[in-house]
Amino acid sequence: MYNKTVLDNGIRIISEEINHVRSVSIGVWVECGSSDEHNAINGIAHFIEHMIFKGTKNRSAFDIAFQIDSVGGLMNAFTGKELTAFYVKIPDYHFSMAIDLLGDILRNSLFDPAEIEREQSVVLQEIHMVEETPDEYIHDFFDKTLWDGHPLGLPVLGTKETVANFERKTIVDFFAKKYRGKNVVLTAAGNLKHDNLVALVRSAFGSLGGKSVKEESMKASVSSKVAVVEKDLEQEHIIIGAAAPSSTSHLRYPALLMNVVLGGSASSRLFQEIREKRGLAYSIRSYHSPYREEGMLGIYAGTSDEKAGDVIVLILKELDRLKSDLVTEKELCSARELIKGHMLLSLESTDNRMTRLARNEIFFGRDIPMEEVVANIEDVGREDIRTLANDVFRTDILSLAALGRVSEKDITSGLRG
Repeated sequence: MYNKTVLDNGIRIISEEINHVRSVSIGVWVECGSSDEHNAINGIAHFIEHMIFKGTKNRSAFDIAFQIDSVGGLMNAFTGKELTAFYVKIPDYHFSMAIDLLGDILRNSLFDPAEIEREQSVVLQEIHMVEETPDEYIHDFFDKTLWDGHPLGLPVLGTKETVANFERKTIVDFFAKKYRGKNVVLTAAGNLKHDNLVALVRSAFGSLGGKSVKEESMKASVSSKVAVVEKDLEQEHIIIGAAAPSSTSHLRYPALLMNVVLGGSASSRLFQEIREKRGLAYSIRSYHSPYREEGMLGIYAGTSDEKAGDVIVLILKELDRLKSDLVTEKELCSARELIKGHMLLSLESTDNRMTRLARNEIFFGRDIPMEEVVANIEDVGREDIRTLANDVFRTDILSLAALGRVSEKDITSGLRG
């Protein structure tokens, strides 16, 4: 059963009662991420996510961790381009404790200077790990290439320079501006009663300030670029991609299906052609990353330097085939069933149900029944996918980023076929 209540300070409380389970998954979703930053404070949203767990007026950092561990619960958080989330999965009989804990860390975090200094060291190590993990770093590098100065191109973790220079006042000011009631959605799924949830949230979060300052957002723009970081690696890491439908666009459904056919599964065209038939790459996949006002569709490949040119040529050939030929009816039916199957299986998890409640509210302002989603997937036709492919994979807006021992000249030569 879906329920929604809005508190006086703007916090939206949404729940789904699932009485046959013994767990409750609770998430506090803040509409704030790295796309709300600028170059000088890049990484601050992610840094705040870390600091939230470092002690409050009522609990030490150890108390926060121990209180969840001691009852067999799970607690974690993540920061993305547009959202920051704090979530707990707990046995249903510890439900009230979890709400009180989440309210405490969101309202009463100390941002102690000594903890800030320690956490700067931790995050700097995290950034270093990403930089030393090529198949992760290439995604940050591609985002910077594609989004061309827009905040969507900023790395979520920030840079070593920005993180090392964070000052407490800057952190506290950003937190006070963004962590406001109007920016917060609290979702819960599991063995709970909505009225009880609302009472607990009102007590734990009611004093959180309401309105937040809405800043003028910069319109995203992309251009066709080739960017290379030459590094002595065993593999070449390549991403080719372009702007694609947003999370709210009606074209998100054709994009879902197109991605599955192209490279979103083990039976996809790219995986079968490049890995299975030719053995040119161990890892080859496509992915769709939708955001509120824009999105991107990328194709990642990890290959050897001598095979990189061949892989690029084959990827471009598959894109041309999507633009010129209709996908087969078998491919379309298989993609539909894969997506529907994944969605239906995900409903067996209270974590996924909680997340689905949040994303529907944040991006659409309403619950979207699964039947509606399935109907929209079924409505996508073969011509819809070809039309979208021609719009997304235009040569004048494709970008390519590469990391490894190949030069920009080698990559450009591969693009020319």
